[in-house]
Amino acid sequence: MNSVGSGTDLDPVILPAIPPAHLRSGQIAALQVTDRLQRGSQIIGRFETSGLAGFKVAAQGRPLRVRMSLSLDEHSVSGWHTGVTEAASSLPRLVQIRSQGRLRQCVLLRGRRPHAQVAFDLSADEIPDDGLICVEALDIMEGDGISPEVRELVGDRIMPDGVAGLRFDKIVFEEPPAADFDTDRLDGCRCELYSLISAGGLANLSRQGTRQLRSNLFLVNPALRHTFGSSGYLTFRLGTKAEPAAVIPATWRRINSELRWLRHATRKLVRAAAPHVEQVLSIRDGDLGVPEQRPQGNVTELEVPSPTRSPLLVLFTPVPGVVPTLEYGTVSDRPSGTRPSELG
Repeated sequence: MNSVGSGTDLDPVILPAIPPAHLRSGQIAALQVTDRLQRGSQIIGRFETSGLAGFKVAAQGRPLRVRMSLSLDEHSVSGWHTGVTEAASSLPRLVQIRSQGRLRQCVLLRGRRPHAQVAFDLSADEIPDDGLICVEALDIMEGDGISPEVRELVGDRIMPDGVAGLRFDKIVFEEPPAADFDTDRLDGCRCELYSLISAGGLANLSRQGTRQLRSNLFLVNPALRHTFGSSGYLTFRLGTKAEPAAVIPATWRRINSELRWLRHATRKLVRAAAPHVEQVLSIRDGDLGVPEQRPQGNVTELEVPSPTRSPLLVLFTPVPGVVPTLEYGTVSDRPSGTRPSELG
């Protein structure tokens, strides 16, 4: 008999994941705990609804960086695991990612086959002696520690049961590097690739350039230590783009001449004001007050303090026929005119 607990010498030995560990299957011994997660063979698994996965990791008293890959596909619908499915909603999904009981980041997923990246650090004292690291995916309407104001504002803008069918593709446990970026500017797509923002997920992870914000909202996540956006203030340059002919009203879809639509789109953009940020909210604490923004022509520069312990939710005033865009983000120690805010 073993000296600990009720185990015997015949019990299988549980081999922990040894960092750096890149885990891509749910059929591994290190995946010790699942709750409403169906294990996969080529992926970690698929969530039935809001759920949890617990991994045994040989941290040995060290801090760890956790990186996750999530995605949606045609099976990402409510009831997929029972065979009684509901039609997929066209609304985006807003999902919390928690670990060791704390909110780490949020992801917004929208459209066909989007991929989202999540990254956060765990300090040594957040990892128990048994090495069990738990990660949760929760719909924004579930759990505690979320501002009621946030839930009220996004209630009719997002899909209910947003975790239903969510793919958990991969998780990585590694020691945090000393530094990741030495740049002070990232384009819109790379801001999302590096999980600094979440605006619907990327279908093409190699894409660079401007990021369209079709949901009229996006999230700003706490950045990893010593990485782009981890200290000081963030400035986001926001622009506009005319809707393509396929999604503007039906009277325009009947126009056969692409040239005529291009003329319409040009006039629409010329008349369109710069994107207006209606509100900036802390996911945990609610409204942060009037956002600091500078409109210039068809462009707005939005300045926010780098969030530390709670993601920020940025809401736009919708304009028919026009999509707001994120051109790039920059960092600075302290932009002029910005009031101090407590995001903790």
